[in-house]
Amino acid sequence: MISKLPDIGTTIFSVMSALANEQKAINLSQGFPDFPVDPVLSELIYEASKKGHNQYALMAGSLPLREGISALVKKFYQKETDPEKEITVTSGATEALFAAVSAVVKPGDEVIMFDPSYDSYEPAVLLNQGVPVRIPLTFPGYRIDWEKVHSALNSRTRLLIINSPNNPSGSVVSEADISNLKSIVKSNDVFILSDEVYEHIIFDGKVHRSMLMHDELFKRSFIVSSFGKTFHITGWKVGYCIAPPELTDELRKVHQFLTFSTSTPSQFALAEYIKNLSRIDDLKNFYQSKRDLFLHLISGTGFKPLGCEGTYFLLMDYSALSDENDFDFAVRLTKECRVASIPVSVFYKDRTDNKVLRFCFAKEDKTLEEAAGRLKKFKKSD
Repeated sequence: MISKLPDIGTTIFSVMSALANEQKAINLSQGFPDFPVDPVLSELIYEASKKGHNQYALMAGSLPLREGISALVKKFYQKETDPEKEITVTSGATEALFAAVSAVVKPGDEVIMFDPSYDSYEPAVLLNQGVPVRIPLTFPGYRIDWEKVHSALNSRTRLLIINSPNNPSGSVVSEADISNLKSIVKSNDVFILSDEVYEHIIFDGKVHRSMLMHDELFKRSFIVSSFGKTFHITGWKVGYCIAPPELTDELRKVHQFLTFSTSTPSQFALAEYIKNLSRIDDLKNFYQSKRDLFLHLISGTGFKPLGCEGTYFLLMDYSALSDENDFDFAVRLTKECRVASIPVSVFYKDRTDNKVLRFCFAKEDKTLEEAAGRLKKFKKSD
């Protein structure tokens, strides 16, 4: 059998989570919270099912939820969006990302993405016979090198994938980045796929610069987000994509044959839940307190935290503790210290190893305290 993805194996998230379970380790590798969902949301999904919302939803998503998303966009980005023609509910953000790539990428088209890259980007491009062009972010700040981007642009460039706040680095795009994007779409026939799933998890007074805030960017963009990240319900797999009508039409052509529709009771529950916008307003402070607690707890461990402007991940440089490559060190840390993390080299095409691990801090305070206590006991390699 000839594989369509010969270089792709089991994701690192599955590998490290399995190892964490085997070693009975604290799992700070995979990005899911260990605290409960809001009981109000649990009650709403029960009520939605009890009211009979159990059959297929509309292919584009239930209208009440799309209208709710439109209201969110207006509040946070002062942008009017059409629920009928510009918003599509998807089975998680990953489906939206795949559908967007499939909608515009043809065989031989080049797609620019930035390393470290989320691991679903390249497979989506390859399955659509596109050509991934991976440009490294600067280290340790994880910023876009626009000279390299402009050098990579050519007549075959079809799509540019932006992820802000960035997973795994936690960096966010700047106003200068937005200016460069505007320059690119003005002079090149290129689309933008903007992965904004951590849009509401941003810290220290920083601003999330969505493609929704700029008309010249929006008209060339697919903007993807996720209720799973926002409301601690990753297992519900409810995401969405916002795009201008002509791009939405193309995305829905793919979406209808991927999942067709998303869990109906989940959609009706979320439509009711997001009517209270203060729930989203409180999110930044909630996760910033988690980040700050974790930073405090790990001080003196020998791990050096890198900047974290958004997401619920913290990168830590372990070079003062070991010369091992990051995968081997992550495995040893899981076995000896019983704390699981993700080696950041897996997010690079060429497996660049900066001696950095990714830790998820979307955990109960007691989980973070126990994990930090174990990390403090870790001894430097001889």
